[in-house]
Amino acid sequence: MSGQQFGLALAVFLACSVEAVEALTIVLAVGATRSWSSALWGVGAATAALAAIVAALGPALTALPIGVLRVAVGGLLLVFGLQWLRKAILRASGLKAVHDEDAIFAEEAEAARAAARAAGAFDGYSFTIAFKGVLLEGLEVAFIVLTFGANQHDVGLAAAAAAVAIAVVVLAGVAARAPLARVPENNLKFVVGIMLTSFGTFWGGEGAGAHWPGGDAALLAIIPGLAVLSLATVALLRRAADADRAAIGESVGA
Repeated sequence: MSGQQFGLALAVFLACSVEAVEALTIVLAVGATRSWSSALWGVGAATAALAAIVAALGPALTALPIGVLRVAVGGLLLVFGLQWLRKAILRASGLKAVHDEDAIFAEEAEAARAAARAAGAFDGYSFTIAFKGVLLEGLEVAFIVLTFGANQHDVGLAAAAAAVAIAVVVLAGVAARAPLARVPENNLKFVVGIMLTSFGTFWGGEGAGAHWPGGDAALLAIIPGLAVLSLATVALLRRAADADRAAIGESVGA
């Protein structure tokens, strides 16, 4: 396995693990509160829809000229990765609430209890919420699989990494029978944001005609460089937030 293939598999595995944890929380909430069978039917329907999307778009993407593909994929990964990284930086600096799976589970469970129940064995609410949750989180998984896989002409490897990530999360959720609140999700999002942004920069530059020094080895400089820049941004934001709080405290005390 080459360095790019390993990086592809690792990035897809981590990103899909995060999305799977969020989808699992939703399914657990409606399944435990209302109807497991209906919730699982929703999961199955969403999974089938996502598989169809990947099967339809995968060959179309890999058929594009490599230069066009890398510019498109690089741009999409930059948009996607920077969004994850921005939120992760804000959470790490204390300027945005940390993602809390226990709180989300409690909120979803309360909404499920409050929703009206229809007569019969099939529960439309459980089906719909599970379907929507898995589909929305799964679309991000499909996006990551298709962009990484198509760019490397190895959608199979990306899909396999995603499948392993989902299987690990599901097995852990079944074993715990509770939201995976102990998973360091916010830290994972920080790492994934850095990796998506780094690969997006690398592939977008290649597609635009740039020649990176050392070829693929340039990623060994881009990824840690972006990590250092991100951590420095967190430190600066924390310092600014502390200064603002201190100024507010002084004004109140005066």
